[in-house]
Amino acid sequence: MRDLSSYKAPAPAPVTLEGRFVVVEPYERARHLQALWEGLGGFGINPLLKYFTQPDFRDLDDFGNWLDAMKNAGWLTHVFRNKADGKVVGMANYMRADPANGVVEVGGVAHGPAMSRTPLATEAHYLMARHVFDDLGYRRYEWKCHNENEASKTTARRYGFTFEGVFRNHVISKGANRDTAWFSMIDSEWPDLKAAFEEWLSPDNFTSGGVQKRRLDDIRNQLSGAST
Repeated sequence: MRDLSSYKAPAPAPVTLEGRFVVVEPYERARHLQALWEGLGGFGINPLLKYFTQPDFRDLDDFGNWLDAMKNAGWLTHVFRNKADGKVVGMANYMRADPANGVVEVGGVAHGPAMSRTPLATEAHYLMARHVFDDLGYRRYEWKCHNENEASKTTARRYGFTFEGVFRNHVISKGANRDTAWFSMIDSEWPDLKAAFEEWLSPDNFTSGGVQKRRLDDIRNQLSGAST
């Protein structure tokens, strides 16, 4: 059993992470708000964020004020910038950080239309997970979502998060009950998860038209089978 008597890890801080397809950068209202609003579809943001707990946004400033409030509550919002055209296409947050135990959650995840069926989202979440495990030395990385949000649950599983169960009657969201599905990946799993991400993101895994040759799940399963 690992001796954790002297375990220490820093609190997450705003960070810039660059990959082949995407740059993850700390959100700044003056620099990013308009671009993020547009990248998430303008008023299309409300159906996109239907499973978030906050009420629908009335306008751009309302969205910005919510992001400011979440920052004050401890969220570290990061935006995703497409390297091909420089546009902001999505966001995610490091949240509920527990440095003493090496635990942090990725939440408030929103992928704009330009991220659909592209490597951008996969690479962005790979970069965020790699920072948590390789740079910060954390032990556990969490993903939580409304239990009715099947798309989010599918995405979590695709990235290699393990489903741990459902917290029933967890919170009240938009005037209704929310059961919350919990997922995680842990440090002992990260080497294989990282290898699968990197093999999937390799230029060799894409055709000249940008179509994947092998699915991330298949690569991860093969690597897992080879290591047993």
